[in-house]
Amino acid sequence: MQSSKTRAVLLFLLAMTFGVLIFGGYFIHKEKPPIPSEIKTSEGQVIFTGDDIVNGQNFYFSRGGQHIGTIWGHGSYLAPDWSADFLHRMGLYLAARHNGLAPEKAAYFAQEDFDLLDPSIQGSLKALVAQEMKTNRYDPASKTLIFTPYQAEAFHALKEYYSELFISGNERMGIQAEIVKNAEQGHMLTGFFAWLSWAAGTKRLDKDYTYTTNWPYDPLVGNTPLPETVTWSIISVILLIFCIAAALFFYLRYIGKDEYGAALITDFPEPEPTPSQKAVLIYFLTALVLFILQIGMGGVTAHFTVEGTYFYGIPLGKIMPYAAARTWHIQLSIFFIATCFLAAGLFIGPMVGKEPKGQKSWVIFLFAALVVVVAGTLGGTWLSALGKMGNDTFYLGHQGYEFIELGRIWQLLLIAGMLIWLVLMYRSISPALKDEEDSGGLTHLLLYSSIAIPLFYMAGLMYGKGSHISDAEYWRWWVVHLWVEGFFEVFATVVMAFLLSRIGAVSRKFALMTVNFTIFLYLGGGVIGTFHHLYWAGSPVSIIALGAVFSALEVVPLTMLGFEIVHNLKVVREGGQAYAYKWPVYFFISVSFWNLVGAGVFGFLLNPPIVLYYAQGINTTPIHSHTALFGVYGMLAISLMLFSVRHIVTRASWSDSLLKWSFWGLNGGLASMAVFSLIPSGFYQLQYAIKYGLWYARSPEIASGSVIRALSWARVVPDIIFAGGAILLFVFLVKAVRESFFKVNHN
Repeated sequence: MQSSKTRAVLLFLLAMTFGVLIFGGYFIHKEKPPIPSEIKTSEGQVIFTGDDIVNGQNFYFSRGGQHIGTIWGHGSYLAPDWSADFLHRMGLYLAARHNGLAPEKAAYFAQEDFDLLDPSIQGSLKALVAQEMKTNRYDPASKTLIFTPYQAEAFHALKEYYSELFISGNERMGIQAEIVKNAEQGHMLTGFFAWLSWAAGTKRLDKDYTYTTNWPYDPLVGNTPLPETVTWSIISVILLIFCIAAALFFYLRYIGKDEYGAALITDFPEPEPTPSQKAVLIYFLTALVLFILQIGMGGVTAHFTVEGTYFYGIPLGKIMPYAAARTWHIQLSIFFIATCFLAAGLFIGPMVGKEPKGQKSWVIFLFAALVVVVAGTLGGTWLSALGKMGNDTFYLGHQGYEFIELGRIWQLLLIAGMLIWLVLMYRSISPALKDEEDSGGLTHLLLYSSIAIPLFYMAGLMYGKGSHISDAEYWRWWVVHLWVEGFFEVFATVVMAFLLSRIGAVSRKFALMTVNFTIFLYLGGGVIGTFHHLYWAGSPVSIIALGAVFSALEVVPLTMLGFEIVHNLKVVREGGQAYAYKWPVYFFISVSFWNLVGAGVFGFLLNPPIVLYYAQGINTTPIHSHTALFGVYGMLAISLMLFSVRHIVTRASWSDSLLKWSFWGLNGGLASMAVFSLIPSGFYQLQYAIKYGLWYARSPEIASGSVIRALSWARVVPDIIFAGGAILLFVFLVKAVRESFFKVNHN
């Protein structure tokens, strides 16, 4: 793995996978749904314009965007998916008009009314509705889209409905009142929803499927899965089984045999941290504060399901709208994890190399800069959700996209902070880089993975205010999938390899081979696997094929985590009860477990196109996101923090008992949350998505109905257990810092 030939193969794989990803992005851009300049009736009357669509998109995003329901399946899960909702409501209106109802009655024609019709009449109406909606009347030359008379009527009727909905609010949907304040805003918002549903329900000019590849499922308008969706799902499963066998053979034949080439170090001396290493303690303390606040916002977000915009009678929607609460919940999780990762990097730098002059001052300066970014992000997104930011929303408030909610100014400042962090990392490890003869060694890999962190976050700058959603989604998933789920994990893998080899848990050779093998497998599947997030985002069918095949390969390295778990359990057992790294290693073991379960099992649940066709935009996704985002990255952040803190605080201040209760509280709470709430909630909703369509699975009758509300209440005890584990972790760190530095000084 250390040979120049092997590194050449890795570089070739890197170039090839990113080449495919970029080439696929070109096709997404080329084949994206067009935005007409004007949408007219056949008589030439303008119904709405392309400017209305873009302005409606900007307005929607300014109030929280993908946290006020979903669009094309991306976003939050309490309010409806507006593309599916508009599509079905227009279908019902057209069915009513074709059945002879007057416009004023057609506006109130519901699914229940349709179900009461004779089955033969239902079949005839479905055929008429599908034919009318799927016929593409867009003229690329004039950039004009023609609506039929019934479609034009439906738009005006639905404009009244959506305007009233967003003016008055809706408790069951968690929508606060006065998101829309005037007729102009209602018109723009409806124009945006209408375009989303047009792309979902209208065939491409040169294809026999819609711009969103017949997503979402809705029999009323003729949306059903393509044969290719099933075919590529089957191929992905077959390829997964084959590649798992190949990876296991390679691991056991060439890597696993060197597993025990190290002597475990059990003699732990009193730590002698450098000034900059002591300074990173403020990062870890702040990260745990963010973590506890994030848990609180998660509870608030879940409560919207059971009581709407109220919190035990308090009109919470007026103070902390659902969009703001969910934004904070997600952003705080990213800030907590990223802070721990950055702090671990700053800690390990002097351990690998040496303490540069003035490093402590720069570490403190960077911390202050990050505080400004976090405060600005939280404040800006909150004010945006309340409608207080005006035209500055995109730059100082809320961008509207899930996981990249922070305003563009805060985004740029965060990138600047990461670049400063990169410089600080390089300053401290540069002596070790010079001493390491092999440019593919662990120290060099640490540098390369550190460079990737700010580099791939910059992909979020590739779209702007008003960018086409297909383009923006493509670049957004570069950040979410490649940055959050990819290169941060590569960085953490390298750091853990350093730490485990340093304590003698593995040999340096084995650590290096494992890191290279992990990177090889990640590049082989994870990069192109980004496409599985983009199946229904206005992408061509080729994206489904690539996403299905390569996202299946993402699971391959996760299947070998059982070896990792067994090995690390042996490390703890060999170290004995008083082993200094017992709980840092245990938290690392939990990373392997949740990687296998959360990222592997529940991640693959959403990878095959035929599954995601029905599961996109419902509560099956939170099963994966909770068990993977915290179970993997959250636990990994804690493990890195504990490894770092173990070398900073005194031995006497370390408390194994607090860490024991924290470990079981966090893992037990997360497992209980999944088993008693997330999993049954997701599969309960999935059955309705398969039977009736996304429009019904996301309707208030299901998404905030009695069963989902009961399952949300079932989270209370697991959430309390989980929060207790986080609080105990914070108590542990406060106690360790106080007894290591302040108590001694006081005496």
